[in-house]
This record gives sequence, C-alpha cells and structure tokens, in this order.
Amino acid sequence: MIKYLGSKRRLVGEIGDLLTATDAATAVDLFTGTTRVAQEFCRRGAQVTAVDVAAYSEVLAQCYVETDVASIEPAEVAEALRRLSQLPDRRGYVTEVFAEQARYFHPDNARRIDAIRDGIDAWYPDGPLRPILLTSLLEAADAVDSTVGLQMAFLKEWAPRALRPLRLRPPVLVPGSGRALRCDALEAVRTMGPVDLAYLDPPYNQHRYYTNYHVWETLVRWDAPAHYGVACKREDARDPATKSAFNYRSRMPQALAEVITQVRATTVVVSFSNEGFLPLAEVLELCEARGHPVRVLAHDTRRYIGSAIGVYSPGGVKVGTQGPSRNVEYLLVSAPEEVQERLPRFASQISC
Repeated sequence: MIKYLGSKRRLVGEIGDLLTATDAATAVDLFTGTTRVAQEFCRRGAQVTAVDVAAYSEVLAQCYVETDVASIEPAEVAEALRRLSQLPDRRGYVTEVFAEQARYFHPDNARRIDAIRDGIDAWYPDGPLRPILLTSLLEAADAVDSTVGLQMAFLKEWAPRALRPLRLRPPVLVPGSGRALRCDALEAVRTMGPVDLAYLDPPYNQHRYYTNYHVWETLVRWDAPAHYGVACKREDARDPATKSAFNYRSRMPQALAEVITQVRATTVVVSFSNEGFLPLAEVLELCEARGHPVRVLAHDTRRYIGSAIGVYSPGGVKVGTQGPSRNVEYLLVSAPEEVQERLPRFASQISC
C-alpha cells in the first residue's frame, strides 16, 4: 500500500474484528483513501462499497474492492506488466514537473513512469486490467519517491529509495467484488441504500488530501495540469470545488453530524483523533444523536513521521519546533444494544 497520512494500518485488524462481531454482511467505507479498511472488510466476506472523492482512490478501489481475485488470470497481469516494463524511457510531464522542476522522483524513475503511464493509456484504455496496472504503477512510484509521505514538499537530498530502479509488481488482490464510488460522502449517504456497517474516517483538520497527494491525482488523471509553487501542486487545488467541508473548522462539525445521522447503517464506526477540530466529547455527542449506545476505543499511536523533522525555511534554517511524538486515535462504535452485546471487550475500551 502507498504511504498515506491517517492510514489505519495499526487498527485495521481491530476494525475488521468489529465487522465480524456485528455479523455485518454489507459495509461502506465512506472516506476510503487507500482502501486499506475496505480491503479488510472484503477479506472478511462483506459486500463492500468504497467511497472517496479522489481519482487515485477510485482506481485503488476499482483494483482492490471491485475486482475479485478469482476473476483475474495472474499470467495475464504478469504479461501486461512485462510489456509495460520493457517500454523505452520517455521524458514527459512527470519528468519535467516532478523530477526537474521539483524532486519527487529521480529523473531515471520519472522517465520510466512517463513511459509506463502512456503505455497504459495506449494498450489498456479500459477493461479489467486497467485499474490493476494503474495501481501497480502508483505503488511502484510510491516505493521510489523522495518525500516523507506527503507531496506538499520533497527532501533536499535524494532518499535512498529514490535511487533504486522502479519495479512494477502485481497488486495483491482480495476476494469478493464490491463497488467503487467516486463522490462526496454527504452525497453518498443521501443516495445509497442501507448497510449493516458504515466506517467513517473523515478528514478532521485543515490538511487536505487533494494537495497532500496531488502527484497521485495527476498520475491517475494524466491531464498535465498547470501547477504552482515549489511543490508544483495542481492549479485546480486553488478552486473551492476541490476543498472539503471537513477541512474547515467552522463547517466540519455540521458535515460530520450529517454523515453520521444520515448514513443508513445498523452499526456506525467513526475514526477520529485528538488532533482534530473537535474534542472527543463532541464527537461522542454526534454519535449519540443516532439514539444508540456508543462504545469508545482509544489507541496511543506514533504520529506521522514528518512531525519529527521540524519546520525549515527555504534556506534550510530550522524555524519551528518538533511537535508531540504521540497522538490518540479513537474508534467510536454506535450500534443498537443487541449488537453492542455481541462485541468483544477490547483492551482499548475507555469510559466516557
């Protein structure tokens, strides 16, 4: 999986246990991102809908959620990756913008990315292999980038992994065929049918995934956008239409309340952090508005690695201080009493 801020890598097992304990046969992951949680739901046998506004997230969901591993011939994927890997280098948008003007990728790897991405459009413009090949390229590019995991900046010196050659590998697919839905979470809950379990991991502060991962957005859209700033962010990132209500302190509480109360799910699991706009007590109140008991699980976790680096001026002078090394991730589980009784007693459960 690609490096991703807010990834639930450490919690995915516990979230999956919640799905299993509630006997959920259908589930929705409303802010799916890299689809890590949606994949876990698929592995546990649920029919899953993965929702996100990002184009790269839609491709990941088409690969890992919509595609059933039993429907794909491994030899066909291997042959497609072999063909793409043998394409001659090409100096295109990625090389010019993300290797020469910026330094996200070493030029050798950027030329490989340009060639392979054009090859996908030329040879696999549609069909079941396309999202698998795009996912393979995203993951290969992530493995040789020169960042600390966000695309708001890049390292002054090449990261050791950036000097390794780019390698395409087949994604590890999961069983079951779900659905990828590219739309806003508020729109999704107003139109989709009932499910047994809804998982919500919304943005909970000002940091925008559209700019944090603009390179992946461009790599999937392949639209050669105008860009701005040292980070070469997409020009349309300045458009209010690309901004989420969840990134505004004034608008986020109402948006979160609407999603929690309008999603038609027996069990709702909300992921939140003590670094969000709202304190735990207010998020708990929003969940209690559904009229069901709420269980709160708390996890002390290591913060995103970028916090350990500090803040530097363009001249390389340290101008900020390192933030806390730990934060608290919460899972709030809202479900009817008879469902709550089936849940195991987690060590991370706290009283509120």
